Amino acid sequence: MLDLFGKAILDFQTNNSPKDIITETNISDADEMSVAYLFRDYNEMPKLEQKALQLAKGKVLDVGCGAGSHSLYLQEKGFEVTSIDISENAIKACQLRSLKNAKTQNILDLKNEKFDTILLLMNGTGIFQTILESSKYLQKLKSLLNPNGQILIDSSDIIYMFDEDEVPTDNYYGELTFTISYKNETENPFPWLYLDYTLLEKLAEENGLQYELIENGEHYDYLARLY
Repeated sequence: MLDLFGKAILDFQTNNSPKDIITETNISDADEMSVAYLFRDYNEMPKLEQKALQLAKGKVLDVGCGAGSHSLYLQEKGFEVTSIDISENAIKACQLRSLKNAKTQNILDLKNEKFDTILLLMNGTGIFQTILESSKYLQKLKSLLNPNGQILIDSSDIIYMFDEDEVPTDNYYGELTFTISYKNETENPFPWLYLDYTLLEKLAEENGLQYELIENGEHYDYLARLY
């Protein structure tokens, strides 16, 4: 992994001539994303992210924390927050932003800790990669919850991106392949999963988790609570 996403975050944090990140999927053309968006404060966040932060309680785990904006908001509110990401560069940026407990960590390898709130935001189901892999991640997340703990997770139903006769029949339409480019380098393609809420309900139930739709967003997205 070239860690280009993390490099972009660290470049922005250190003012090292940051450029836009270029993202592309198997169903969409290249699109530019400003790295500054990852450093937004609470007032600039979409309403679903704001709602998730409002619902946070107790000891918090922020999975795939990126630039750490969600963690930083909660830390400033007095929460004990652990922020993890597989990107070493992103974690360096988080530490420079004064996050107290930010570490390079794959969620599947996290052990001997329990949390009251686990956050997976900015398409939190993405890390599941595929439908087939989802149960492994849901079981892991469930194992990290304290009694009465909660998982706050968002995603989108991307069926709107397909014409009726274009919806894949050989695999779930939310299973995408992403490619990231930054400063003339390109990451190897990687799987990224968008889940419609009905399918999230089904997967949660199969893995012994209860579920609740917290709120729908403005563009086919939603925030859910698993517990």
